[in-house]
Amino acid sequence: MNRRDLSTGGPRRCLDSVIDLSVSTPPSFAELFAAHHLSMVRLAGLLGADDPEDIAQEAFARLHTRWSRLRDGGAALAYVRSTVCNLTRNRLRHLRLVRLRPLAPPPAAHSSEHVVIVAEKHRELLSAVDRLPRRQREALILRYWLDLSEREIADAMGVSPGSVKTHTSRGLSALGRALREES
Repeated sequence: MNRRDLSTGGPRRCLDSVIDLSVSTPPSFAELFAAHHLSMVRLAGLLGADDPEDIAQEAFARLHTRWSRLRDGGAALAYVRSTVCNLTRNRLRHLRLVRLRPLAPPPAAHSSEHVVIVAEKHRELLSAVDRLPRRQREALILRYWLDLSEREIADAMGVSPGSVKTHTSRGLSALGRALREES
């Protein structure tokens, strides 16, 4: 599309006159789309959208989902036009925020020895957790892996919150002893 097309409506300008919106019967969705899709793409482009075709398509898709609930068929074009404006504004706002956010540094690469040591420590921890009595194991898993509160753990285990505290405390002590013994 060249500059003349944007400023004058281009060769497809005659489509805007295909539908006379002043007549009493509102146009069908297909007629409205055919007559105004390109002008909505131009509008989004002029407003600065990075992908004006997607913006126009989304605006018409939103209109289509609400088409059966429209009370005034003449308001459909105004709805699409305001949707294009809002979607473009939201997209530009999003792009500004994304560009302002500092990029996170890549995670530090660990040596293969480090990876093996960490994997071994995890294996030891999981082995020690498996050896705990059932209630202590449940309390620790619910607390530290699922991050549940004492009340939520009590409900899940069917015990009082005081019992949860007891099982958690005893489980942590037993884990500490087991891990010290293995070291």
